[in-house]
Amino acid sequence: MYGHLKEFLQTELKSLEDQKLFKHERVIQSPQGAEITVKGKKCLNFCANNYLGLSSHPELIKAAHAGIEARGYGLSSVRFICGTQDIHTELEKKMSAFLGTEDTILFSSCFDANGAVFEPLLGPEDAIITDALNHASIIDGIRLCKGQRWIYNHGDMRDVEETDAATGKVGKGLERCLKEAQNCRFRIIATDGVFSMDGDIAKLKEICDLAEKYNAIVMVDDSHSSGFMGKTGRGTHEHCCVMGRVDIITTTFGKALGGASGGCISGHKEIIAWMRNKARPYLFSNTVAPAVVQATIKCVDILSQSTELRDKLESNTKLFREKMTAAGFDIVSGVHPIVPIMFGKYPNCSQLAVDFANMMLEEGIYVIAFSFPVVPRGKDRIRVQISAGHTIEHVNTAIEAFTRVGRKLKMI
Repeated sequence: MYGHLKEFLQTELKSLEDQKLFKHERVIQSPQGAEITVKGKKCLNFCANNYLGLSSHPELIKAAHAGIEARGYGLSSVRFICGTQDIHTELEKKMSAFLGTEDTILFSSCFDANGAVFEPLLGPEDAIITDALNHASIIDGIRLCKGQRWIYNHGDMRDVEETDAATGKVGKGLERCLKEAQNCRFRIIATDGVFSMDGDIAKLKEICDLAEKYNAIVMVDDSHSSGFMGKTGRGTHEHCCVMGRVDIITTTFGKALGGASGGCISGHKEIIAWMRNKARPYLFSNTVAPAVVQATIKCVDILSQSTELRDKLESNTKLFREKMTAAGFDIVSGVHPIVPIMFGKYPNCSQLAVDFANMMLEEGIYVIAFSFPVVPRGKDRIRVQISAGHTIEHVNTAIEAFTRVGRKLKMI
């Protein structure tokens, strides 16, 4: 029975290899951090979501051990049966206070949170209006829901409908979608707070203004923002000065907030109560493990007491962006620690990006090439991610290595 499928998969896998699109996994032989070991060689890591350098922080490791000692390894249960401990409710309260919301519900991941949020709230008579570049987890969550769907051109707030001359596809702005959805019962605007491939920030002020004008609610996935965006690190709603105007925030504990696993939905208390009763990934998945919960509590405590880490991250990001631009690289402008180095204007850009990343590893810098289908064809890149765990010397060493390799490959 497997024969035909096996032949198909072998052919397709070879095609991926031939196109240099097969994703080979490098094996790390050390804890996650600014400095890691790969194939027995120490190198600097510039592609982790470890924005605040907390993934192997000694205080979080200590808290995780304490969580296991005090509350065990796992719960062997979902929350509503016998899977809720005092530390779970403690973390939910701390996340609500940190994000400035009324209540919070935990999930095994933010992918699960985004998979849960739409279906319980919206039916066929409702509208979901989503940014064209939203994360796959938002897309999958919307697919699970029977609500009507509108997709607006990435970051386009206008009341327009335009046809792309190259593709013939019709695209719309957010206001046009909202106008078309006015006959629906409920309307929700869904967006990433920060879009992970370009590091660009959603126009939350304009989105919230339009939501109020057209009686919609706003949902933001802040996975690449929580802990460091905004003056005190609350996220893009703080960065864009719309705290209290975003109705639903989803985020992860697997990036800046410790880097292990887990996520949450945070927002109005009625929405969270509804999720506790109706959200399938919550009702039918094991509760978050005590070690992760306790370490995340410690993480939130650290970030609530001081902005030192987010301030250092901001400084490192500014330094890297300024010097890489001065060196002549084509980078996507912005302020976020995601810094894409673009290859699309060069011949054979997919191969060039892969070659560049491999040469960087030889220089002792760990970065990864991103190609189709992770990014559109012709938008190949190396996505650099800066961390508060990096020293100024780490950042300068990476810039020097980028410059050497860029010159060897005649990019600069």
